[in-house]
Amino acid sequence: MPNVPPHFRSHVEHILDSLLENPDREALVYRNRRVSAGELRALVFRMAWAMQGQGIERGQTVTLLSGNLPEALAARYAANLIGAQVNHLYSELASDVQAAIVRDVETRALVVDPRMTDRAAEITEAVPVKSVLTLGPAGTGEDLLGLAASQSAEPFRSQAQPDAICAIRHTGGTTGHPKGICTTYRQVQAQRAARPVEKDAGSTHRQLVATTIAHAAGMLTDAVLEAGGAVVMLDGFEAGQVLETIERERITHLWLLPPLLYQLLDHPRMEHTDTSSLRQVLYGGCQASPARLADAVRRLGPVLMQGYGQNEAGLISILSPDDHARVERLRSAGKILDGVEVEIRDPAGNALPDGEHGEIVVRSGMVMQGYWKQPQLTAQVLQDGWMHTGDIGFRDGDGYLTVVDRLKDMIVVVGGHVYTTELEDLLNSHPQVRQSAVYGVRNEDRMERVHAAVLLAPGATTSADELRAFVRAERGAMYEPACITFPAELPLTDVGKPDKKELRRRATAHT
Repeated sequence: MPNVPPHFRSHVEHILDSLLENPDREALVYRNRRVSAGELRALVFRMAWAMQGQGIERGQTVTLLSGNLPEALAARYAANLIGAQVNHLYSELASDVQAAIVRDVETRALVVDPRMTDRAAEITEAVPVKSVLTLGPAGTGEDLLGLAASQSAEPFRSQAQPDAICAIRHTGGTTGHPKGICTTYRQVQAQRAARPVEKDAGSTHRQLVATTIAHAAGMLTDAVLEAGGAVVMLDGFEAGQVLETIERERITHLWLLPPLLYQLLDHPRMEHTDTSSLRQVLYGGCQASPARLADAVRRLGPVLMQGYGQNEAGLISILSPDDHARVERLRSAGKILDGVEVEIRDPAGNALPDGEHGEIVVRSGMVMQGYWKQPQLTAQVLQDGWMHTGDIGFRDGDGYLTVVDRLKDMIVVVGGHVYTTELEDLLNSHPQVRQSAVYGVRNEDRMERVHAAVLLAPGATTSADELRAFVRAERGAMYEPACITFPAELPLTDVGKPDKKELRRRATAHT
């Protein structure tokens, strides 16, 4: 008999297998709904059969326009079972940007949250889509849940191929053409293998998801469901609601971007909330302030863990809870993971020794396939299997990586380079400063000047002149901001990072 290659098992199949092991366990909590593992598994199969009945095939694109819904998660799994690639739109993007993405990824079916049908109508008016499927009754398209209800819950054999695209995630989009990051099923398997394993987590793992499942929270959800845990989903991040949910649901694991962690620490309810159930507070996505991290460790205990990576490059390094006990490590992005190769390179592409600053370049099985339909841009960042991250940093002799800045955020001033994260760390160490964002603004002569937006602590009396003097005394005149503003809050991107493009736009509008 000829050798028959073994069936490739995708990440979705591993998740569905885990759901089958204990079908009565609580898998998803959303508002007043509690969805069992068996119910979720059956819904995924029913949706897969229904999508296939609508003519959706392997290799086509299913685009999700949805908030954090259990049904949106099931739709992603179902589409991946068919072998379709899933693009989940960030709901906060402008409609014209969303429409451009829908057109760009050649959307075969648009799956819509019933709360977003008006936006879906705007998109489909600009870009005709063959199938519009809604996650419940709505005044447009076909009700996917209704279609699924008439289907069998019989298992659907996965059509996924290891080197086919399973996800297209977009980065940017506030200006210019959004970049679609293509991830294959094989790369997701590599990401599964690279995840830190927490001993004896399993069914006691209760993950709170308070950021969009279109981003990192969605990948975390996959990991928790596969491990046998439960995911509590909120529609979005509101610090008071997050604290109330931690206490009520006895949340053990939480994922936040640093600005959201700061909001949690600064909320008046923080001191009166029982957070003793927390075993891990994972953060990442942008630079974190060592001063605020030290405060978080004091108040939450030894539960903080940082993950450094990119959608393009996968996970690169981890700063463990034990590392957080060492103040000198709080500026670090953690220890480079086994199986991940990292080089620090100069502009000419030469590898630099430990301690020297250069671009962080990465090679691993988690690196993306490329940018969707942008071969020239792909060739710029992916060279000989090495991913150029666009981050500046250095590695120490112990294998710890420190990210100093984004290449595009580094400010070139007379006399040298200002690394924005270093200046943010310094400003955040001031006792009257809660948070800051530093960015460069070009003047009429095209020279960059250092600007800082600073959130002050309640009752603060410090002024821009005093903060400039503080910076000058600590780091010298080169780092002294030419302009300091005090907004009521910092603008954030769709995924919760400080929006420096918007800050730069505001600064330019006032000049």
